[in-house]
Amino acid sequence: MLSRLYDFMPGLNTLFHYERKWFADDVRAALSVAAVALPVAIAYAQLTGVNAAVGLYSCILPMILYALFGSSKQLIVGPDAATCAVIAAVVTPLAAGDTVKHWQLVVTMTAMTGFWCLIASKFKLGVLADFLSKPILMGLLNGVAITIIVGQFSKVFGFTFDDKYLLERLGGVPTYLAQTHIPTLLMALFTVAVYFAMKRLKPTWPASMFAIAFGAVLVWLFNLKQFDINTIGTVTGGLPVFNTPIYDIGVIRELVVPALNLAIVSFVSMMLTARSFAAKNGYDIDADKEFRALGIANFASALSQGFAVSGADSRTAVNDATGGKTQLVSIIAAGIIAIIALFLTAPLEFIPSAALGVVLIIASVHLLDLKAVWQLKRKDKHAFYLALATLFAVLFIGVIPGITLAVLLGLFQFIRTVMRPTDNILGVDIKGVVRSLDATDKAKAVQGVFIYRFNSPLTYFNAGYFKRRLLEQYARQKDDIHCVIIDAVPCFTHLDLSVMAMLTDLDVIFKKRDIRLEIAGRKRQLLSWFEIAGMASGKEGIYVHSDLYIALQKNSVSQSSAAVNEFDTAEVKEISTQ
Repeated sequence: MLSRLYDFMPGLNTLFHYERKWFADDVRAALSVAAVALPVAIAYAQLTGVNAAVGLYSCILPMILYALFGSSKQLIVGPDAATCAVIAAVVTPLAAGDTVKHWQLVVTMTAMTGFWCLIASKFKLGVLADFLSKPILMGLLNGVAITIIVGQFSKVFGFTFDDKYLLERLGGVPTYLAQTHIPTLLMALFTVAVYFAMKRLKPTWPASMFAIAFGAVLVWLFNLKQFDINTIGTVTGGLPVFNTPIYDIGVIRELVVPALNLAIVSFVSMMLTARSFAAKNGYDIDADKEFRALGIANFASALSQGFAVSGADSRTAVNDATGGKTQLVSIIAAGIIAIIALFLTAPLEFIPSAALGVVLIIASVHLLDLKAVWQLKRKDKHAFYLALATLFAVLFIGVIPGITLAVLLGLFQFIRTVMRPTDNILGVDIKGVVRSLDATDKAKAVQGVFIYRFNSPLTYFNAGYFKRRLLEQYARQKDDIHCVIIDAVPCFTHLDLSVMAMLTDLDVIFKKRDIRLEIAGRKRQLLSWFEIAGMASGKEGIYVHSDLYIALQKNSVSQSSAAVNEFDTAEVKEISTQ
């Protein structure tokens, strides 16, 4: 019974077997996490377009429930720059300036994101963690970071953007700079000075929190609002109150696909962080459980009137760096934030918007890594172009279309790999081991036998390519070939009648040339498929052997084949270099 409970709620296993020696480290880490999470949550609430209290609500229940349902011991969930930018891009035009509608759309999109995550977990789609490749995610995050940085310049310089898209905003820079509000700019510069002074003097202290706090103190002491320095305004504290949506239910249709995109991007980003810290600390995480935990965390955020959350890499890094040992860190940090959200929100109204803009810019700069994108050009040009395409899509056509393109690029990348995989011609080395033929000449072709390997599962959309490549590779052979052997292990993974029809065509082609077509591997499976497809095997059709060694024993006529015959096929393992 307990094992099933632990499987459903991995965090309980750790908490029920908690060791007293971990407590001091967990408390210290929780204080550090809360100190970093507070200013970031308020800043991301501003980015999302909702009250600062909503950012605090987004940290409390999600952190507690992830601590129970998540399989990572270090990961901290909470508001994230990319998720908040996506929500703002979707919700702002739908809300049309109505603040109540805006908030409720944010909550609805958060709930839908949680729904998609739970559906994905139910169908074991944790493999989506590998769906968006690292280059695509790099392009996406860099694009989002640049978009946020440019967007926050309006708060730093004290003007309002009239243009929606990045290119138009950059084109209007001279006009916008002419509208700079000097007191607001001075406040932003003061925030920057405090931040870097704290980083230099006390590197382990939460610089963002102190920078915002000093700015708020200045506003309060000297009544800087008289100089038209904007602050975040009144922060409604206390328990969140659920409000029935007042917008047209048809608006939900506009949120379905963006919520799905957000779920995928949030999950992939979270898994990159969770896996890296799990590897560092010597344990494994379960992708499907992480998907479920992310869904539950987002549902919890929606129920507490918060917005979408994801894995927070900066807060996770703080947790790990300060020695956090278990999920208790999230629970304690959530408790600290809850006390502030319930009882200590009054001082928050003095926080200057310019200071929050600076914090968001600094957070986005840490997210920015254009150097890594450029280094891809030297390492892998294909990956470089993927990253660049995603980056420019986010910058030039917007965050949501950019994410949609990123998802499509990930899908196309996978399809391209399956449709046009690598292939090998196989031979035998001096020890009788089957290997790929390459420039090293470690293996030699077996006289009279052509062995072909296709490095992808065969299905209807790559069957034609398989046939073409096999015939092309066969045509390049200089020796007389009397037998063509296909290695079935990597490519015959499932029954596809189109593939079976293609094999029949190949058999006819080779029979006309007086060449036998044989298949090695997956014998029992293939024979059952032949029967279903109405295909003949053996002398009247295609020979099927248990493995390549048996096929070579029956077909080899060269000295290389004699080497194969010396080995017991039950003891020899096939070695390939793909």
